[in-house]
Amino acid sequence: MGNQVKIRTAEVLKQKDEISKQHDNLKNTLEELKAAQAQLIQREKMASLGELTAGVAHEIQNPLNFVNNFSEVNVELVDDLYNELKAGNKEEVMDIARNIKENVQKIAYHGGRADAIVKGMLQHSRKNTGQLEAVDINALVDEYFRLSYHGLRAKDKPTSTGQAGFNAIMKTDYDKSIGNINIVPQDMGRVFLNLFNNAFYAVTEKKDLILRQAQYEPAPETQQYEPTVTVSTKFVNSPLGDGGRVQISVKDNGMGIPESALNKIYQPFFTTKPPGHGTGLGLSLSYDIVRAHGGEIKVNTKEGEGTEFIIQLPIL
Repeated sequence: MGNQVKIRTAEVLKQKDEISKQHDNLKNTLEELKAAQAQLIQREKMASLGELTAGVAHEIQNPLNFVNNFSEVNVELVDDLYNELKAGNKEEVMDIARNIKENVQKIAYHGGRADAIVKGMLQHSRKNTGQLEAVDINALVDEYFRLSYHGLRAKDKPTSTGQAGFNAIMKTDYDKSIGNINIVPQDMGRVFLNLFNNAFYAVTEKKDLILRQAQYEPAPETQQYEPTVTVSTKFVNSPLGDGGRVQISVKDNGMGIPESALNKIYQPFFTTKPPGHGTGLGLSLSYDIVRAHGGEIKVNTKEGEGTEFIIQLPIL
C-alpha cells in the first residue's frame, strides 16, 4: 500500500512538473507572439511613414516658397523704406510699412502651415501614447488626403518614354458643422492614409487595365475613364442616443473588391495586391484602430465599378 502511494505521488509530481513546463512554454510562446506582433505593427507604421515622406516634401515646399519669396520682397521694401525716410516722404513710408506688415503676416501664416505639416509627420511617427485629443476631423482627413495624393505623384512621375505617371481627380465634401472630436490623431491618421492609398491604387489599377485594353479595342470617347477618389464627412444621428457620430466616407471608382475576398479583407496579411505592393496589414490595423475608438468600419463595393469605405466614430 505504501509503495502504491509513493508511485502515485511520484506520478502526480511528474504530471505537475510537465504541466509547469507546458505553462512556461506557452508563456514564452505568447511573449514571442506579442513581440512579433509589435514588430509587424512597427514595420507597417514605418512603411506608412515612408509613404508620407514624398507627400510631405511636396506639401512643405509650397509654404517654404512663400516664406522665401515674401522675405526677399521685405528686404527690398526695407531698403525702400530707408530711402523714403531719408527723403522725408511720410505717405510713401506709411505705404511701404503696410506692405511689410502684410508680408510678415503672410510669412507667419505659411510658416505656421509648414510647422503644422512637420508636426503632423512627427505625430504620425512618434510612439503612440493612446491619449485622446480634440482634433478638427475635417482638417485631419484633408491633410492626409493631400499627403497621400502628392506622395503617390512624387513616386510615380511622368517619364521621358511617354508614361503618364500617377494622376487622379480628388473630390471633397466636408461637413463644416462637425468641428473637433476626441480621437488618437496618429492612429486615425494611419487609418485615413491606408484608405486613401488603397483608393488611389484601385483607380490607378483600373486606368492601367483600360489603357492595356485600348491597345486592342479603343474605347468610345464617351466612355473615357476618369480615376476619381471622393472623400466626405458628415454628422449622423445615432440610434443609441450617445450624441451622434461622425461619418467619414472614402469612395473610388476603381476596380472594386471581388465578392470572394470581402470576408477576408480585415484579416492580417490578406491582400489582393500583387507581391511587393502591400503588407496585408493595413486594413487589419485600421479595423482594430476604429474599433478601439468605439467606431465601426463598413465597405460597399461592386467589382469593376468601385468601392466605398465608411467609418463612423462617436462624438465623445
